[in-house]
Amino acid sequence: ELNPRIGGWDLKVFCELRPGLIGWMVLNLAMAAKERQVLGHSSLAMVLINVSQGYYVWDALYHEQAILSTMDVTTDGFGYMLAFGDLAWVPFTYCIPARYLAEHPSGLSNTLTLLFALVGVFGFFVFRSANSQKDTFRRDPNGICVKHLKFMNTKRGTRLLVSGWWGMARKINYTGDWLLGLSWSLLAGFGSIVCYFYPIYFAVLLVHRAWRDDHACSKKYGNDWIEYKKKVPYMFVPGLV
Repeated sequence: ELNPRIGGWDLKVFCELRPGLIGWMVLNLAMAAKERQVLGHSSLAMVLINVSQGYYVWDALYHEQAILSTMDVTTDGFGYMLAFGDLAWVPFTYCIPARYLAEHPSGLSNTLTLLFALVGVFGFFVFRSANSQKDTFRRDPNGICVKHLKFMNTKRGTRLLVSGWWGMARKINYTGDWLLGLSWSLLAGFGSIVCYFYPIYFAVLLVHRAWRDDHACSKKYGNDWIEYKKKVPYMFVPGLV
């Protein structure tokens, strides 16, 4: 079912963020406590992972209304895949770097640790700026922050952005999100490939999701989508791919 409800309670929208993300933070804090118990102190890497992921979760919950236009909510039914992903996959796999650090030092210098954290800051800046720009444009195309943006009218009566963040690449928000995830793994060091499970899995997920979205938009917009892709030829990284 697309949006199963109990009364006015939308189960899919509720499960999309809150249980999994909050559970993820509880597990992260438990890992930080374990590290302090094992090592006798809190490492810089563990602190930065908790702060970075904590802010990411807070930001997602603060901008919760933005999920209403995502593929998960508008297209996918609420079945095993979404339920398992939201309630189990997210909290128990996204905390892997913190789980590793709970018992293994990262082996990184403070300089390298801070450099990897900056990769995450840049990724989050791209991710949040791009998403906020699109969300603001959808709600009010004449808003002061987005009225300067160029767009392409479609036969369906909708508008596709071809400037700003969305003129650089069609899924530039995915790129920012992935860089942030990569930084969390980098903060755990290079002692185990398991710490890199998240960015590897996430890259596969994002490429597949981008392909699904491209296919759906091709059917939805027809020739307009072909023209749009000529105006914005890159998918993830401007000038590269």
